[in-house]
Amino acid sequence: MASVRPRRALLKSAGAATAALAAVALSLTACSTGPAQSSQAQAPQSVSAQFPVTIKHVFGETTIKAQPKRVVTISWVNDDVAIALGVVPVGVPKNDWGGNSKGSTPWKDAALEKLGAGFGTGKAPVQFSEADGVNFTEIAKLNPDVILAAYSGLKEDEYKKLSEIAPVVAQPELAYGTSWQDSTKIIGKALGKETEASRLVSDTEATIKEKMSKYPQIADKSFIYGNLEPAKSDGVNVYTANDNRPRFLSAIGMKLAPVVEQNSKGSKEFFIPWSAEKANELQSDIFVTWVPEAKTIDAIKADPLLGQIPAIKKGAMVADSDNTLTLSISASSPLSLPWSVDKFLPLLAKAADAAGK
Repeated sequence: MASVRPRRALLKSAGAATAALAAVALSLTACSTGPAQSSQAQAPQSVSAQFPVTIKHVFGETTIKAQPKRVVTISWVNDDVAIALGVVPVGVPKNDWGGNSKGSTPWKDAALEKLGAGFGTGKAPVQFSEADGVNFTEIAKLNPDVILAAYSGLKEDEYKKLSEIAPVVAQPELAYGTSWQDSTKIIGKALGKETEASRLVSDTEATIKEKMSKYPQIADKSFIYGNLEPAKSDGVNVYTANDNRPRFLSAIGMKLAPVVEQNSKGSKEFFIPWSAEKANELQSDIFVTWVPEAKTIDAIKADPLLGQIPAIKKGAMVADSDNTLTLSISASSPLSLPWSVDKFLPLLAKAADAAGK
């Protein structure tokens, strides 16, 4: 999440020390499908008949006896999903990394405003900081019916402590390894909105597919998604198929580079470290990276080792230093992805054109 500074900053704000090496990011921006209009679509059976529901996760299973009315979320993604499903949480974490002056994001602000619950209004969620870890005290004050953490890095002791406050929907397996589709479906079940969640996933995928149709040169291009910081002694980190960033590129028809597949086979990590001395072996059509500032792009190209990465030599690199854009893919959700693609896809297409020369 070379140093994995974007993810480290994110994980510090969420208090997830165990994932502090996790990952970086991408660059993106623009259209939004908005939250699902849950009032217009009814499940085939009444909400009350859907409960109790039991959700399995990495620490066992959680039973939710009745449709939650007071929802609290931790980490990232979970609040986006609830809001996209038309549910305004009573409490959400601040976006300390990649957020705006409200401690929020453009996509979350827009969705909350549509629900009449924008930050600064009486119906807005209470915000709490996660800079020092899970904020048990503030969460308990909100008296939640459920705590959503389908996308998170909860540890077992944190899960147990939260469970003393309310039922907790923890990550199904890997810390920060839940796809946005699975997060949406899990949270939809927890909120009694399974039908809406399925539709939200398909509508979001359709939006991305429609945008992708304008850039046919991207399809089938091989990629490496990594982090390049020439000023750092470790130099390079490469993200595996377990991470949402490569998942997104694969979902739009690109191919994870064989060198990454081979060297991360069987790994449950977000990334693999890569020696800068072997940078020339990172063969792919396109290389995508987060950079701490724009001038780092020139430093990467000029670096005697990193500059030998084949895609970079051809000018087929996508790099971005906007933390909000980085967050939109690092913590991808059905709100953030539609917001991001209009800016990112043209950058990716430009790199694909360079790769084809």
